[in-house]
Amino acid sequence: MSDHSNQAPRILWVGNTVLFGFISLAFVLWFWDLKRNPPQTLRVIGPVAPFTLTNQTGNLATLADFSNRVWVADIVFTRCAGPCPRMTAQMRSLQNQLPADSSAKLVTLTTDPEFDSPAVLKKYGERFAADFGRWTFLTGTKREIAALGSDSLKLSAVPVKPAERNGDMDLFIHSTIFVVVDKQARLRAFFETGGEGVNWTNDVQPRLLQAIHQLENEP
Repeated sequence: MSDHSNQAPRILWVGNTVLFGFISLAFVLWFWDLKRNPPQTLRVIGPVAPFTLTNQTGNLATLADFSNRVWVADIVFTRCAGPCPRMTAQMRSLQNQLPADSSAKLVTLTTDPEFDSPAVLKKYGERFAADFGRWTFLTGTKREIAALGSDSLKLSAVPVKPAERNGDMDLFIHSTIFVVVDKQARLRAFFETGGEGVNWTNDVQPRLLQAIHQLENEP
């Protein structure tokens, strides 16, 4: 038998060894990444009830507009001199970090519908470079906002009494969290955006992006 005929099995064996090595390395890297970033336990907290509010263009927005999509929501008001600008900048950062193939939506509710008209919300969104195809700003009556914000999303907002205000714009005490809703319109997670010891860039945002990805891959 010639040397050439003996080389074929050797080449095949070497090729299989290299292929097995690549597969093994890929598995090790996958396992290591899983160990460092294990899937989060995202229990179902509760359903989001149907709603009808008004967006920044003056059009009606309903729960159906977010059907089969993961979405992240918060509650602010445009006259806020406290945490709201920081929260909205963080939402913009999240918008910019979402993968291009993600269908996730962002939602910002106002606590101050008497001032925050659709036009005001649109201008506020433009100030933070909002992509209105991805990020929706919502207003409505106080009752309608409370039904979605407080009852469904667990985002609280309480007016500050005039005698207790620290300034003309100190109008509300409200939640400083982002909440995540899954494709079945169920509340699944809370993420604190500020406060002592909270690192948005290195801690909160990566976990939030992971949660979005995890929920987008659920059936």
